[in-house]
Amino acid sequence: MNIALLKKQWLQSEANQKKFSGWDFSYLENKYFCEVPDWDYRKIVLKYLKKDMQLLDMGTGGGELLATFGHPYEKTAVTEGYEKNYRLLLERLRPRGVNVQFVNEQDELNFPENAFDIVINSHESFDISEVKRVLKPGGIFISQQVGDFNGVNLASRVFPDYKKETFDFHLALVTKALKNYDFEILYQNEAYLKQEFYDMDGLIYYLRTIPWEFPDFSVVNNFAELLDLHQELLRRESIFNLQHRFVFICQNVK
Repeated sequence: MNIALLKKQWLQSEANQKKFSGWDFSYLENKYFCEVPDWDYRKIVLKYLKKDMQLLDMGTGGGELLATFGHPYEKTAVTEGYEKNYRLLLERLRPRGVNVQFVNEQDELNFPENAFDIVINSHESFDISEVKRVLKPGGIFISQQVGDFNGVNLASRVFPDYKKETFDFHLALVTKALKNYDFEILYQNEAYLKQEFYDMDGLIYYLRTIPWEFPDFSVVNNFAELLDLHQELLRRESIFNLQHRFVFICQNVK
């Protein structure tokens, strides 16, 4: 095993990730696999979304999924907290009439009360009180979330001193909190999904793209751990991880 050559290749993988924009993971095609949950978030949204509704898409990324809904631009608002994506949305969506707003770490929503018929949220943090404030009475809130067990298996191997302090973000706790804010739960589900990486290039690209789960990861900082993961790849032809997802549909009943 030529360690110097591996390091050179992995640094190039790290450099390739700098081209990432929006929420486009096409680079990882054939480089990794993840099981899909029993539900289809997009189909769930389309079941409830009507053309005359005022829509808020929280954490829309680059607007890739939003575009597939075909909702009228003038009835659409989006939030984004990642500066690079926010600038992209200002170029892509604002000229078409979409209300584009930056969201801060406190999840404050820059919209008036009772502004939306439906709020959707895929993998974005949220403040329940803020969602309730901007949602009309009878309005629908749909969200697919990344649960607190997500990536723990991989993170524990990437970071030698890894320790997760709390496990307080899963379906049971979130739906309990929603009920406390007078939301009626219409549907809920949860899944733990096997994920596998088929080469180190894809793994490194992924780790660099999810900094909130793998903070301060780099080839230089974590080279010893990457060598161990490379051995796992040689041994079993893939690197194992586990993803945690849950989904809910609820209605603002008051």
